[in-house]
This record gives sequence, C-alpha cells and structure tokens, in this order.
Amino acid sequence: MANTFLAALATLFATVGVADIAFIFAALTKDHTPAERFSLATRGVLIAGGILLVFGLIGNAVLDVFGIGIPALRTAGGILLLLIAIDMVFARHSGATGTTREEEVEARQRHDISVFPLAMPLLAGPGAISSMVLLTTSAQAPLDYWLVFVALILIMTMAWVTMLLAIPIQRLLGITGLAVVSRMVGILLAALAVQFLFDGVKASGLLGG
Repeated sequence: MANTFLAALATLFATVGVADIAFIFAALTKDHTPAERFSLATRGVLIAGGILLVFGLIGNAVLDVFGIGIPALRTAGGILLLLIAIDMVFARHSGATGTTREEEVEARQRHDISVFPLAMPLLAGPGAISSMVLLTTSAQAPLDYWLVFVALILIMTMAWVTMLLAIPIQRLLGITGLAVVSRMVGILLAALAVQFLFDGVKASGLLGG
C-alpha cells in the first residue's frame, strides 16, 4: 500500500513537472497581476486534474478498446518514463513533460494560458496521462487504486502552490537549485521505470514466466 502511494507520488511529481513549473509559469505570467496569476493557476490545475482523473478512471476501458494488454502498457510506460527520467537527470528539456518551442511562442501571445499550455501539455502532458493509466491499471488492490488518485490530488495541490509561489521560488532556488531537485527525482523515476519494464516483460511471458 505504502509502496504504491510513494511510487504514484514520485511518478506524478516527475511527469507533471512540479519542479519545473515555477520557472515556466513565472515566465508566462510576468506581465500578469497577482490576482490574474492566482486565477490562471487555479483554473489550470483544475482542468489538468480533471483530464488526469478521467484518464485514470477510464484507463482500462481505453486499453480494451484498442486491445492493449497490461504487460504491453507496463513495458511501454516504463520506456516512456525512463526517457523522461534520463532527460531529468541530465537537465534536458523533455517533450513529454513540457512544451515545444513553437508552443512556447504561441503561449506568450495568449492572455489566458490556463487551458493551453498550462493545463495541457504542461501539467497534463503525454507523460502524466500515460502515468495515470499505467498506475491505475497496475493497482493490485482497490485501496491501491484509490491511493493513486490521492497522490494525484496531492501533486496537483503541490503544483498549484508552486505556481502561486513561482517568483519567490525562482529567486530562492535559481536554475541550479531546481536542476538539483529535478535530477534527484529523475534518479528515482529511472528506477521506477526499470521496475515497470521488468514487470511488463515478466507478465508478458516472453521470458518463460
């Protein structure tokens, strides 16, 4: 139970990009008032949380529609998370947890960034969506299943607080401080990703059980 909850926390922390959102949000809202930043952060978190909640709830149904088995999802999810983890360890931009250069240019021209790019793809990007489906479909017990959603609520709350404190955090930690946090989480995520890979390959029966 505790292992499931901690794994969900670490995975969502990394794929939602809690450690990176302060700099991005501060840059995108530098011309906004504190009240506007509060409104944008709140709407963005609610929309992103809703998207991830839906994918967590209907993950099994989506897999059934496309004929995807749990072992395949675990293996594919492990590969995706490993790629994200490698980018985090080496402090590189990851397209699975952030925006492309073209998306950043478009975002700077928008006054309301709560839906795009804040909610999606910054908070609820491909990595976070895949993680929610992977975590909920991999849950071994009903309690483990619901603990994933508890972890989602905590991570969304952390992201919301981080955005509200974006400017002070940016000044306090700086680029180096946030890179250190990102690297530490990346190492943990890499280990989780490899475990997902091992579990997926083992469950597939490719190694003879």
